[in-house]
Amino acid sequence: MSKVLILTGDAAESLEVLYPYQRLLEEGYQVDIAGPAKKKLQFVVHDFTDGFDTYTEKPGYTWPADLAFADVNPSDYVALVIPGGRAPEYIRNDPDVQRITRHFFGEDKPVAHLCHGGLLPASVGALAGRRSSAYPALAPDVESAGGEFVDSEAVVDGMMVSARAWPDHPAWMREFISILRVKAPAAAPSS
Repeated sequence: MSKVLILTGDAAESLEVLYPYQRLLEEGYQVDIAGPAKKKLQFVVHDFTDGFDTYTEKPGYTWPADLAFADVNPSDYVALVIPGGRAPEYIRNDPDVQRITRHFFGEDKPVAHLCHGGLLPASVGALAGRRSSAYPALAPDVESAGGEFVDSEAVVDGMMVSARAWPDHPAWMREFISILRVKAPAAAPSS
């Protein structure tokens, strides 16, 4: 069975972790969630409220990390998913997260990032020369990393699929799964 890795941590957006996790399981992939440590992670809920200049944040679900970043062998995985929330802001500085992220881009494996998840590829120089969506407030971060910011629900650039935030889930996962079905099928065909 093909395996997909999700890189995340505390304060990740609940929907942005659990929707791709469950959708990829539904497709037949084994999905592992890696965090700073093998522990229960505390996710958050970001919502949009009239009158607020940005999103609001409330406590969300808790979910166990299957393994720590330090224990990830990226060669074991066919694809990478990077959810948003606040987690990417602090995990992007972890040397193991950088090692893992570089592997997926260096090997041209499928990568899906959403919302603030684009901070990880930006931190390792992987957005240079690419088109990428992200939460609109991150447009300067994408551009500072040498990328072209695209304010769209699903942007495909080679093996990378990006989107703005959880309202873009259907288009984002549809594009990512289309790539996975061709590049890295969930299971070997029966003989």
